[in-house]
Amino acid sequence: MSETPSKLNLLGLSPAKLEAFFEAQGEKRFRATQVLKWLHQQGASSFDEMTNISKTLRAKLAEVAEIREPEILLDKTSKDGTRKWVIRMDGGSAIEMVLIPEGDRRTLCVSSQVGCSLDCSFCSTGKQGYNRNLSTAEIIAQLRVAIRAFGPFDPNERRVSNVVFMGMGEPLMNFDNVVDAIQLMMDDNAYGLSKRRVTLSTSGVVPAIDRLREVSDVSLAISLHAPNDALRDTLVPINKRYPIEELIAACNRYLDGLSDKRVITIEYTLIEGVNDQPEHARELVKVLRQVPCKLNLIPFNPFPNSGYSRPSEAATQRFKDVMLKAGIITTVRRTRGDDVDAACGQLVGQVEDRTRRSQKYIPVVQEEPAHGKTDRV
Repeated sequence: MSETPSKLNLLGLSPAKLEAFFEAQGEKRFRATQVLKWLHQQGASSFDEMTNISKTLRAKLAEVAEIREPEILLDKTSKDGTRKWVIRMDGGSAIEMVLIPEGDRRTLCVSSQVGCSLDCSFCSTGKQGYNRNLSTAEIIAQLRVAIRAFGPFDPNERRVSNVVFMGMGEPLMNFDNVVDAIQLMMDDNAYGLSKRRVTLSTSGVVPAIDRLREVSDVSLAISLHAPNDALRDTLVPINKRYPIEELIAACNRYLDGLSDKRVITIEYTLIEGVNDQPEHARELVKVLRQVPCKLNLIPFNPFPNSGYSRPSEAATQRFKDVMLKAGIITTVRRTRGDDVDAACGQLVGQVEDRTRRSQKYIPVVQEEPAHGKTDRV
């Protein structure tokens, strides 16, 4: 196990925090913009590369700060072009990230935690338990790794067009670090991604959704996976604390806070005989009519000992037809990268479960009592 670094990793500082860092060093705030561009547009790996900064300041930075990326343990490309990396984090655990090419789009699926505490029954990551949150630097490093995979950084070339927080972990359980990473991804002096091209996917941490709308206008996706509370309690246990009605209300509040007209992306994993029947579809229509949205249907991607099966193509099409007939924009997500275990719900990483399942939730989930319930997720 590696020792805790003593120097500040500048990859993890949001624009505002980088300005504060330079002010604390007795430097002008514009230095933050210079360094942002070197780090995130030029891909600098050392302060010596920052040629428009004096040697004295570069030496000073080297004494108190660093530019550190995680070690790449595996870099594997699927037969369909999907690329998966396994990278080692501080402390020895590993996480996975996936790059999905589609025409002129390259979508990077990033992780926000080592493991996941939510234990959704159909997700292999959740079965590995929860280790810790990723730092902002560790989240941003995933984007740097993907960009560098295509050669030296070029600020005029968009190698990653979209980022989705749909990898390992629940992003809103790592709120501050994820928000800082999003700010870097969308800042014009860093990666300059559009707010429509960065999507945060959550299982439904309602207080954190409300908090998010105060600080960000990132696109939002909801991992719903069931049309009623009884079924969702089983598939997505956080529903016991924040049921569907409250979740949909939070989605509407989030949209109300945006300056442009956008919709929520609803993710729904279809599981054979569990939530894929026409009656489930008709019930889902009633839920989704309450919020401006589009629906992504995701046929279940099997993993060992899951106890679930992938639905037939006919069942998937029947479900889709019900949604389309009701006027809900619906697509079926094509399975990508399953030959390298990179498909949705398959990310595992080298995770050691260091906490008991009943103790997994961090304070944001424990802020409010369960709605009429005494059981814990």
